[in-house]
Amino acid sequence: MVDSELDNPIWASLCSRHRDIAQCAGDTVRYPPEFGPFLGVAGTHADVSEAIEALLAPGESVYLLGVAPDSAAGWHLEAFRPLAQMICTAPLPVVEGPEIIELSAAHRDDVLALTALVYPHYFRSRTMELGRYFGIYQDGRLAAMIGERLGTDASQEISAICTHPDFNGRGYARRLTTMLTNDTLVRRRTPFLHVSHENPRAKRLYEQLGYRHRRDIGFWSLRRR
Repeated sequence: MVDSELDNPIWASLCSRHRDIAQCAGDTVRYPPEFGPFLGVAGTHADVSEAIEALLAPGESVYLLGVAPDSAAGWHLEAFRPLAQMICTAPLPVVEGPEIIELSAAHRDDVLALTALVYPHYFRSRTMELGRYFGIYQDGRLAAMIGERLGTDASQEISAICTHPDFNGRGYARRLTTMLTNDTLVRRRTPFLHVSHENPRAKRLYEQLGYRHRRDIGFWSLRRR
């Protein structure tokens, strides 16, 4: 079951963990814009033509992972280089470091400022409500963070792993990733993440920690004309 979920993670998440916020039209489902710019389809042959006006505003763009429709009048579909989808199935050695705290609405402004700086394309005003988020503060500033995004009862995406440039090189991303990965495994879910092949430094970090490459997964942007 996990394999099929991971092959179409946005659809799987919106049909399970996040069904209460899903916006649906036939074989197409999306997150509300304030949660994230992501859309999923049931399969490559899904009829999405009627979903255009129902789910997207004119000129609006969303992203798809794993599965995209073969064709759809009224959409502009652009394929990017596939992402590396990585999973972890065994606990990771604990990385020591500064205190990690769970982030809440009280930290929202700091989170939005950090993601706007280093993770600007995918984080929205209510993305934090999709799961738990954690961070490391140093000198009163949010130095690094990590969180949960897509997910089902069997799998959990680790996302928004980012460090403020002023705090690079201190191992904060390593510490946060290890902590959340191990916590996810304790909860009997398979942690997974997506990383660009054009970011070899991050990919190397995850491999060193204990993540393995599961597959290359298709990645598209889709815009309503």
